Amino acid sequence: MNPLKSVPGTIIGGFVLAIIILLVTGDGPITAIGAGKANAILIWLHVFAGIIWIGLLYYFNFVQVPALGDAANDDGGPGGAGITKYVAPRALFWFRWGALATWLTGAAFLLHRGEFANAFMLGLGGQNVNAYAMTIGIGAWLGTIMLFNVWVLIWPNQKKVLGMVEASADEIAKAKAIAFTASRSNTLMSIPLIMSMVGAGHGFAM
Repeated sequence: MNPLKSVPGTIIGGFVLAIIILLVTGDGPITAIGAGKANAILIWLHVFAGIIWIGLLYYFNFVQVPALGDAANDDGGPGGAGITKYVAPRALFWFRWGALATWLTGAAFLLHRGEFANAFMLGLGGQNVNAYAMTIGIGAWLGTIMLFNVWVLIWPNQKKVLGMVEASADEIAKAKAIAFTASRSNTLMSIPLIMSMVGAGHGFAM
């Protein structure tokens, strides 16, 4: 069976290929970077999940929402029913679980580094400011707020908008506004989040 014919098969195939590369390179430069293999694996999984989450966040804000707006204003056009019925529910599935996986792998990395509490205290827990903890901690706080928005504001309200949960016209209108504001807020916060997360690992200090 060709693994490329299914999404799970493609993902599993990608991880198998990555593991083969790690085994072939052994203790070479790929696994030698950072504070060990566990560190590298946690960062790898965190970035992988983050790409799914933020990629879909940008898809919703840069592509789907504007496209549905155009479809609503296009008299006689095909409309957006296909997107709301088939695309949006599947995209939201990967979106919300990608968000959770991103947060959990990020938390696991900070715990492994012994920096979890220090990061959430923004590096201010000791006598001296910990620039690394402050830098990555800002990203951790932003990511936590964004995760809250996904699961508490966006997903419950999108279920009303998409008809997964019964709601009145007024409730749907309110749900649209809440989900839109939370999603746009996450898009805004993702920009400094990326700055902090990438900066923490590449020499950028606040």
